[in-house]
Amino acid sequence: MKILVVEDDATSRDVLHSILSEFGQCDLAADGEEGIAVFGKAFSQGEPYDLVCLDILLPRMDGQEVLRRIRGMETAAGEGKGGETKVVMITALSDPKNVVEAFYRGGATAYVPKPIDRDHLFQVLGKLGVGA
Repeated sequence: MKILVVEDDATSRDVLHSILSEFGQCDLAADGEEGIAVFGKAFSQGEPYDLVCLDILLPRMDGQEVLRRIRGMETAAGEGKGGETKVVMITALSDPKNVVEAFYRGGATAYVPKPIDRDHLFQVLGKLGVGA
């Protein structure tokens, strides 16, 4: 499994990397622009990510915009429902507006609140069919 974590907080990024590395290759990006560049390169090379864990609040490009661009690449390439990357939005925001936007406007697959709880993350991944 190929995983991308896009998270600006070093501690959260390290925690996610530690947990998700159990499932396969786990790459890291520290801001939205880097995240979309890394995703885009893999996608254009025919080696897309299976899972992206994406913070909503990111410098240089927020997670909502990153998600829109990911879905835009997939749509342009003809990837429809079922063939798209699983995207888990991760954030400290408890604002329902951001969660609703991520799911309904952006096409997020799941949502996990911070601080990251290993067991809860495993539960969410299990529901998505991602597991060790």
